[in-house]
Amino acid sequence: MAQGNAPFDLVTIGRIGVDIYPLQNGVGLEDVTSFGKFLGGSPTNVAVAATRHGLNSAVITKVGQDSFGRYLKQELSRLGVDNRYVGDVPDLMTPVVFCEIFPPDDFPLYFYRKPTAPDMQITAGELDLDAIGIAGIFWFTVTGLSEEPSRSAHLAALRSRKGKRHTVVDLDYRPTFWSSPEAARREIDQIWGNVTVAVGNKEECFVAVGETEPERAADALLERGVEIAIVKQGPKGVMAKTKNEMVEVPPYFVDVVNGLGAGDSFGGSLCYGLSQGWDLKRILQFANVAGAIVASRLECSTAMPTTAEVVEVLKEKFSWN
Repeated sequence: MAQGNAPFDLVTIGRIGVDIYPLQNGVGLEDVTSFGKFLGGSPTNVAVAATRHGLNSAVITKVGQDSFGRYLKQELSRLGVDNRYVGDVPDLMTPVVFCEIFPPDDFPLYFYRKPTAPDMQITAGELDLDAIGIAGIFWFTVTGLSEEPSRSAHLAALRSRKGKRHTVVDLDYRPTFWSSPEAARREIDQIWGNVTVAVGNKEECFVAVGETEPERAADALLERGVEIAIVKQGPKGVMAKTKNEMVEVPPYFVDVVNGLGAGDSFGGSLCYGLSQGWDLKRILQFANVAGAIVASRLECSTAMPTTAEVVEVLKEKFSWN
């Protein structure tokens, strides 16, 4: 991968693919007649979301040497994300992901990543550890720990971040990538001590630390060394804890079209709030609304809101200033 010394505001690492989303709601794939094609992959979407808020972002990943791989590189560039760390794997195909859309809360995903995906072939030796180490924020998901050589690359990146703020783990547990929750927890256990912020829903917290009750889950994450533990609770909003405070933010309700990108919008907006040095409540309010806005739209990456869109809602609904 190309090397560089740019002081990125945000560097993410991991999954990328082409999202193939139906243009008809409420029907199975067997009955869909037309689809839309979008840039996808959770860490990639987070970089796009952060870029929409003005952060200088890059993603470390790999694609196949095929038409979809070229599309993803072009789309990253078009959306403002630096693609210098997007490598090629000649003998693997760029993955695609299909979904079905059954609003408000059923969005089955179908990953086509066999026998493996290019983004799982990132190796430690090709990382630009200097760029990772000096980035304002480094973001990764637990999916990247599910397979070698990606696992070793992630751990090497984390070691380069030792003592740096902010290093964020998305506890994005997806059973399709793991043999069992226990296997995932064993690998997740390796990251503690190198992570300053952890984000996940109640089920993901259970996989990571064995707790689902939000406050106990946050406490368990804090005990493992994170500085900020964020537990997303869906229709109950979001809560976060540090060693000195606990903050709860109510949800912002929208008419849901596709909920799949909401967490990534939340993540990119969380990164923006961290980069601005906001207090925890302000960060959560901003990220929560940003996530809800994307849930009201079909696509993920190209649906990410601007800062102005989020602030407009916050001023109207929550008397932001």
